[in-house]
Amino acid sequence: MKIYIKTFGCRVNQVESEALLEEFLRRGHTITKNPQDADICLINTCSVTRKADKDALKEANLIKRKSPNARLILTGCFARHGAKEILEKIKQAEIVQKENLPQKLFKQNIDWTVKEHLGKTRAFVKIQDGCTNFCTYCIVPFTRPIRTSKPKEIVLKEIKNLIAAEYKEIVLTGINIGNYFCEETKTNLAGLVKEIFALEGKFRIRFSSIELPTVSDELLEVISKAGNKFCNYLHLPLQSGSGKVLKDMHRHYTAEEFEKRVKEIRKKIKNIFIYTDIIAGFPTETLEDFENSVNFVRKIGFAGLHVFSYSPRPMTAAAKLPQIDVKEIKRRAGILREEDLILRKIAAENLINTTQEILVEDLTKDGKYQIATAANFQKVLVSLNTPKNTLVKVKITETQDGICLGK
Repeated sequence: MKIYIKTFGCRVNQVESEALLEEFLRRGHTITKNPQDADICLINTCSVTRKADKDALKEANLIKRKSPNARLILTGCFARHGAKEILEKIKQAEIVQKENLPQKLFKQNIDWTVKEHLGKTRAFVKIQDGCTNFCTYCIVPFTRPIRTSKPKEIVLKEIKNLIAAEYKEIVLTGINIGNYFCEETKTNLAGLVKEIFALEGKFRIRFSSIELPTVSDELLEVISKAGNKFCNYLHLPLQSGSGKVLKDMHRHYTAEEFEKRVKEIRKKIKNIFIYTDIIAGFPTETLEDFENSVNFVRKIGFAGLHVFSYSPRPMTAAAKLPQIDVKEIKRRAGILREEDLILRKIAAENLINTTQEILVEDLTKDGKYQIATAANFQKVLVSLNTPKNTLVKVKITETQDGICLGK
């Protein structure tokens, strides 16, 4: 059969879709980029915002029109809580929860590991799933409520295979990877990465995102001793720089605690780049709270921001609060995105005349350079004669709009 897979949302969704894709290929099916050619169209949905819901519905409607005879399956977070809405609008859709997909598609379970990462220079390994933090804005605890961790031996085997396949960068991902805990061996994230760093080969490990309270002293100690095998990069979701809003969001730290911990991390891991998530327009965010948040972002000196416009999500506590006008939310998000550009330019300029180890990846759209990623996640442009999928050291000579040029 011909299979079309469309994925929305986070890295975890992307890894899960990749695992399904490889399983289809192993069974002799082919993958198509055109839903009109497909026998099965699978949409892996996200629901972090209302826009994510709408994007999935738009894709499903497109498939319904272009491929009326194809089997249309929706899975993922929106499919879990929005099944009624989906089926009201697209009657021929099948809603299959992700834990049931392997049996539905292949008549047997799969281990959800990705072996080939077809066409990619960076490999992603899902080590954990689920969250029970119940932040008041977040739907994830309702769509992925069961906390699980992949057994340590399976993770190590997966990574050994990726190293043997000459992947130079491996990203550990999950819904909340700091909660990783292998029940069989009683191994936490610090213990897991310590064993990963001990593996032979030229590779480096990156964390996709990790919650600040789970960055333990033990974990910091392990990654600080890993040398080039750990990327000097962390993505620590902040969500707001206002102490009051953080409390209303049910985040598990104060602004002061966040700042203190970032200082400790920077002291332990020299030249680390720290990125963050931040939400504009949470229902209780006053103009003063927003200004405090912007000032806090500047004070911390992040290397970049991932800005979300607040969107009320079903079942969450914040959805029941009086909401801020959408235009005002958009205005605040725009200000934060401007701050993001400033922060990225500053971070890039601070690297001029430094040496960085980069992973060479794709061509730029104009074909003049190759795009590479430094260990600190800084994008670097290098000359075309640099071999793809290699780790090389370059000297940063100049910057252009937050992008570095290296020789």
